[in-house]
Amino acid sequence: MAKTKFPEGFLWGGALAANQVEGAYLEGGKGLTTVDLLPTGEKRFELMLGKVDSLRPMEGYFYPSHEAIDFYHTYKEDIALFAEMGFKALRVSISWTRIFPNGNDEQPNEAGLQFYDDVFDELLKYGIEPVVTIAHFDVPVHLVEQYGSWRSRELVKFFERYATILFERYKGKVKYWMTFNEINMLLHLQFVGAGLVFKEGEDQNQIKYQAAHHQLVASSLAVKACHEIIPDAKIGCMLAAGSTYPYTCNPEDIYSAMEKDRESFFFIDVQSRGEYPGYAKRFFRDHNLNIQMEPEDEEILKNHTVDYIGFSYYASRVTSTDPEILKQMTGGNVFGSVENPYLEKSEWGWTIDPKGFRITANQLYDRYQKPLFVVENGLGAVDEVTPDGEVHDDYRIDYLAKHVAEIAEAIEDGVEIIGYTSWGPIDIVSASTGEMKKRYGYIYVDKDNEGNGTLKRLKKKSFHWYKQVIQSNGENLEN
Repeated sequence: MAKTKFPEGFLWGGALAANQVEGAYLEGGKGLTTVDLLPTGEKRFELMLGKVDSLRPMEGYFYPSHEAIDFYHTYKEDIALFAEMGFKALRVSISWTRIFPNGNDEQPNEAGLQFYDDVFDELLKYGIEPVVTIAHFDVPVHLVEQYGSWRSRELVKFFERYATILFERYKGKVKYWMTFNEINMLLHLQFVGAGLVFKEGEDQNQIKYQAAHHQLVASSLAVKACHEIIPDAKIGCMLAAGSTYPYTCNPEDIYSAMEKDRESFFFIDVQSRGEYPGYAKRFFRDHNLNIQMEPEDEEILKNHTVDYIGFSYYASRVTSTDPEILKQMTGGNVFGSVENPYLEKSEWGWTIDPKGFRITANQLYDRYQKPLFVVENGLGAVDEVTPDGEVHDDYRIDYLAKHVAEIAEAIEDGVEIIGYTSWGPIDIVSASTGEMKKRYGYIYVDKDNEGNGTLKRLKKKSFHWYKQVIQSNGENLEN
């Protein structure tokens, strides 16, 4: 591998989501969000898919997001630990219902605005750049009840108002923004991605792509507002990325892999290029989808494209058109994949493919010719604390070192990359399973899947490893 120097000013850091760390789910005037309704266990996944019985927390279930790791009260201590590692950036999200408890309130909630003021001030005190996601899997429940969430055009207006308030309030503190986290997840986890609840017999494709259109217009209007209010800011989109490999060189497999990738690229094509691609228009025709658009929508999309492409990378995927091969599907990941015989898997069945990281980065840069920002990448694993209070997570160091090395290769390939914020720099509630057992962090949090524990923070071996990576600007990846 080439010995690549990461660019000066490269933004090393970590990434968090409000609903997975903050807790305090009804403190400070906050309203209910969709994530507040996701318990642990099998029921969680049903809800994620839009099979929703109740839009209130139910008796007899444990809701991990309600306390999470209590970042709402411990952010100063946690940020101090990130600063000790040398973070240059921290990606966070803002909870929509901390700012507008119902999502469509006439006036914002000052307590919520002040909380994020305090968080950003604490970051800036240490020279850590806030990277802020406006919507990260937490649609206000009131908007689901009253409007059917993103099915309704009304949400475009509410989101624009919400984003505009954020830009005006934090224009002196935040220079990096993203509109929707993993926007393509709308097609896979509809309740999480867009607050969609389905009724029996509905055309789910029609609803999903209509909701997608509304999110895309809302994203463009947020870009417009950001550019007007904070001219020197950068605002991007965010993709759950990972290249799809054909299982064989059969042209049918090749085409199937291209179609799988296009399911995700569709969103970024619109946000980055400013118009619907031809393949999407054909998909709408072939599936008799009638996407309602306002006369001004094409102009809005065209004139207000993103400045950079944010993306998460955890795994590559494999597809086949052979029914027998399709029986070899791997579990664990939201994106279905045929098992790749050349790669190992994590404890949760996620394929480990560092080379795929480089492939994905090149694919995105070739396609969009815009700067990339790696805003999620990490390994969920079971960590054990030794009797002397240590966590020897060499497996995590190995995973991250191999992935960072491939990002260095992508930079050598000519890919422009702004920064790398690994997922879960501190243990958090898993988005997919709601577990604490599935840990990503450099910092261990004493809490289990049932909510028991002291919440005490403990530096893992990877904490010290990542500190040296940042100090050396990516040159020293040795364990």
